[in-house]
Amino acid sequence: MVYGGDGLARLAADEKGPGKAAFVPFVLESERVEASMVEEKPGFVRARADKILTPSLERVEPPCPYFARCGGCHYQHANYDHQLKIKSAILRETLRRTAKLDLKDEIHIHPSPPWQYRNRTRMQLRAKTGQDLALGYYRFGSHDLLPVEECPISSPLINRAISVLWELGRAGEVSPDVVEVEFFANSDDTELMVELTVTDQLKAEPYIEDFAAALRQAMPAAIGVAVFRLTHQRTLVREDIPPELEQDFGTDELTYRTRTANYVVSAGSFFQTNRYMTDELVEVVTGGRHGGFALDLYAGTGLFSLPLSQNFREVAAVESGPFAFHDLRRNCPSNVSGYRTTTDTFLSKLPAGAAFDLIIADPPRSGLGEKVARALAEVSTPRITYVSCDPATLARDLRILVDAGFRVEETRLVDLFPQTYHIESVVQLVR
Repeated sequence: MVYGGDGLARLAADEKGPGKAAFVPFVLESERVEASMVEEKPGFVRARADKILTPSLERVEPPCPYFARCGGCHYQHANYDHQLKIKSAILRETLRRTAKLDLKDEIHIHPSPPWQYRNRTRMQLRAKTGQDLALGYYRFGSHDLLPVEECPISSPLINRAISVLWELGRAGEVSPDVVEVEFFANSDDTELMVELTVTDQLKAEPYIEDFAAALRQAMPAAIGVAVFRLTHQRTLVREDIPPELEQDFGTDELTYRTRTANYVVSAGSFFQTNRYMTDELVEVVTGGRHGGFALDLYAGTGLFSLPLSQNFREVAAVESGPFAFHDLRRNCPSNVSGYRTTTDTFLSKLPAGAAFDLIIADPPRSGLGEKVARALAEVSTPRITYVSCDPATLARDLRILVDAGFRVEETRLVDLFPQTYHIESVVQLVR
């Protein structure tokens, strides 16, 4: 199994040389399958498994009726324990192949409840005036919309909201201007924030107003509806809402409670998506750490900055996103200094001799990148905690940090995304 959800096979050799690599989704290692080629490239082919001839003992019946058609999940055909083994093996192999790091110790695995774990779900929406609605995800391998009426990895409250949207659509009450809807549920799954993305050429604003009011009336748990314009950077259009309609749209923020702190999360801000694993992730990243100065890079709304503030004298928190930075400032106490800038810019402006007892880096899927990784290696610190959601970019960055004198002390896999190929890992680096 390889990162991305595919199984790696090889075509038979012929007179032209060794057979090409073949990537086949929805299979498991050691299975014998009958497959059809769907795409051929100079160095590999992509194939579709038409029939499982010899199934793996780890294969199970996927519970979701949309599995293999929907592009959201990749591993529902494997039992959950085996999914964790697949991810651990992929993480280890990627670090060995790309970073030339052969982990001596085991990868500590933190499993999640495998179903109904998502507190945030984004769906595509297509509606026309009348009773024509399509709400769902992109089909596997395409940007064609697959209508879905349930999502077993999303929370019960989000699934109720999906049902309500379908009911409103059939009643002709969904605005035709909405192209995307995102649900964000609080920690105990009792309150919901709804984010609507509308076309940049929003014409029929009354439809949005009526839709927001109808949605909140049909779904009392929806405490707020926020509207964003579909531009290069999604633009919040709440300021366009007349004051007399504020009640229909409700609040534009939600309070997310964890074991150690409460976080205000505004519409447009990022927050971790697994409602069962937030506390465990925070403990893995910040637990047992204390000292004078800590640096939290890609800080978001302050998920790590806030617990760090309780055990460090001062914390510097760096976040470039405007919505997240706004929440970061509200969530953190006075010993946390927020910097709204990119990590690259922040590191380039650090004074000579700046030192931190701990640096936490939780970059997006693209990772740190060579420039940031090299700059980070120049900062005086005995410990870096790297939180990654992509093993390939993690391996690339680790190679730079290890060459600069760090060593991997510990590697953990915190499974925030069951049923999918996504791998969340936490690597402790020391020097």
